Amino acid sequence: MKTRFATLDKEKTMKKHRAGICLSIALLTSSLLATSSAQTADRQSLPITAGAFRPSWQSLQEQFQCPDWFRDAKFGIWAHWGAQCQPEQGDWYARNMYVPSHSDYKFHVQNYGHPSQFGFKDVIHVWKAQNFDPDKLISLYKRAGAKYFVAMANHHCNFDNFNSKYQPWNSVAIGPKKDLVGMWAAAARQQGLRFGVSSHAARAWTWYEVAQGSDKDGPRAGVPYDGKLTKADGKGQWWDGLDPQDLYAQNHPIGAKPDAAYCDKFYLRTKQLIEDYKPDLLYFDDSVLPLRSISENYGLSIAADLYNTSAQQHGRNEAVMTTKRLEDPLHRKSLVWDIERGKSENIEPFPWQTDTCIGSWHYNRDLFLKHRYKTAGMVITMLVDIVSKNGNLLLSIPVRGDGTIDEDETKLLESMAAWMSVNSECIFGTRPWKICGEGPATAGQEVGRFGGVSDTPKKPFTAADIRFTTKGDTLYAICLAVPTTDVRIVSLGKDSKVSSKTVAAVQLLGSKGKLDWAQRSEALVIQCPAQLPSEHAVAFKIAFAR
Repeated sequence: MKTRFATLDKEKTMKKHRAGICLSIALLTSSLLATSSAQTADRQSLPITAGAFRPSWQSLQEQFQCPDWFRDAKFGIWAHWGAQCQPEQGDWYARNMYVPSHSDYKFHVQNYGHPSQFGFKDVIHVWKAQNFDPDKLISLYKRAGAKYFVAMANHHCNFDNFNSKYQPWNSVAIGPKKDLVGMWAAAARQQGLRFGVSSHAARAWTWYEVAQGSDKDGPRAGVPYDGKLTKADGKGQWWDGLDPQDLYAQNHPIGAKPDAAYCDKFYLRTKQLIEDYKPDLLYFDDSVLPLRSISENYGLSIAADLYNTSAQQHGRNEAVMTTKRLEDPLHRKSLVWDIERGKSENIEPFPWQTDTCIGSWHYNRDLFLKHRYKTAGMVITMLVDIVSKNGNLLLSIPVRGDGTIDEDETKLLESMAAWMSVNSECIFGTRPWKICGEGPATAGQEVGRFGGVSDTPKKPFTAADIRFTTKGDTLYAICLAVPTTDVRIVSLGKDSKVSSKTVAAVQLLGSKGKLDWAQRSEALVIQCPAQLPSEHAVAFKIAFAR
């Protein structure tokens, strides 16, 4: 195993292609990765960057500390953007187009052709991202308050959005013919944002199995879709010289477990991603670890490699790796717990993250035309609630196939920028208080699909729903809806069991006017001025007597 990966690393350093995949390297890599499972059974020898972190839970738990930049950042924006956005039909297009009962199949046949003749590989070919301007987008995201930005490196469709040495189906060689991850990284770092990448390709093996099928009836009944095509089938086609199995990974029986070649290739692709782009955050769309059902060592080795690479760059580890369903508290000491479209009900002892989207994960034209995104108010109250519980919000803003965002998304981000210009100090660099908040919507919310509770409650928040954050000796109390009457904060009453401190001063963020307030036995009562500086949540800055 060590010899095998050493050969790959040697070959990798010998020839670094920049304009496309070098055929000789691709052939050699393919040959090496095609060796038998018996030769790769010992996965304790996966190559990792040298350093203090080793590929074991014990090593990760003992040494990992969530870096301060992540704890301070609170808000990141994510471009869940790839070739599946080209049709602008929403999530999982590369899979659903092979399911005859799905609307995406019908759309595909009408707009591209039958999937036996025009498969997802061909969708990639027509994707050009011709209007992509990362500097313009990152500038807007920064104004909206983002402190970090995450680009999608690959999705379940198995296409790499970077200059991949191990996946010939990548955005430099095909489609846009641009290093999209590299362009995002340069733009984000130029404007002072931390940079992350998301990886979803560990699941392509099973996710794409529908591409092995065929129609059960109709004029092309029994004609196989393109999921089983081989390199030999490409003679004279636009993809001549490429092997569709590098993309689809369907040279296996339905239901079979991923083989060693597939897993090893995924590992090498991820290791290159870490080495070449040095992300501050690496997101996996997997439970606990990617490829965990095959071997935990893949994910543990990736974590160790990421942390060691970051430590070499910064003198200490500055990177975080996020995964899902981290039920074991010890795992949460090694990684950062991520909750998809959900959030924690309570203050968590370790920093965590919600990842969610204003609409569909992949761009959906219908949601834009019907104005069905989350509103700026919904996103802001979600952010405040999450931050009060020691969490971060990673918000996906869907990008159209051409590399732009639409007018509704721009308006949402500009609204967030306006709110941040007044209230940012109650968000960034803060820590939780004794309790996350008070009010009728503090607990008992709808359970989320991926853990925690739903990111958007069924019942809207009210002005009586208050969340707390702190910065040094300062307490911030944020009303999750704009108050129309006096604000009553029960947790700060003189007889409160939460706090026995005497309030010395109260200020409304964004206002220089003097507030009328009184700390009574049952609550701190603040008289709201007629003019409020925010059209969404409003924040009060509270100082205590020494």
